[in-house]
Amino acid sequence: MSFRPQVAIDPSEVEISAIRAQGAGGQNVNKVSSAVHLRFDIPASSLPDGVKERLLATRDSRITQEGVLVLKAQAHRSYDMNRADAFSRLQAIVDSVAVAPRVRRATRPTLASKKRRLEGKSQRSDLKRSRGRVDSF
Repeated sequence: MSFRPQVAIDPSEVEISAIRAQGAGGQNVNKVSSAVHLRFDIPASSLPDGVKERLLATRDSRITQEGVLVLKAQAHRSYDMNRADAFSRLQAIVDSVAVAPRVRRATRPTLASKKRRLEGKSQRSDLKRSRGRVDSF
């Protein structure tokens, strides 16, 4: 079974820049810009309007006030792997809001479920009432 993205993202709408990775790594980390900064402008993208609205409505700290999603990928040593990682994370974020949530419709409990609930309450009441003090003769 292969995974197919729900909504395709146009690579021309994604801005990628190479930056230096943080953290320990010796001499290589100081001279190689292998980390990736990915910027995706949500309002200016070609995503469907519903997906844009749900994406902007999420309370994600990676989305700026202007609606730009900023991802940083630095888990791998190579630029290409970090770039692929950033794209896959962006696709996962978009796919998470691609399907609209189902509208909940209010339902009423059935008569049988009401009776079961009341029987359970009366059984519990009887049990608690039987725990009372025992009268002596």
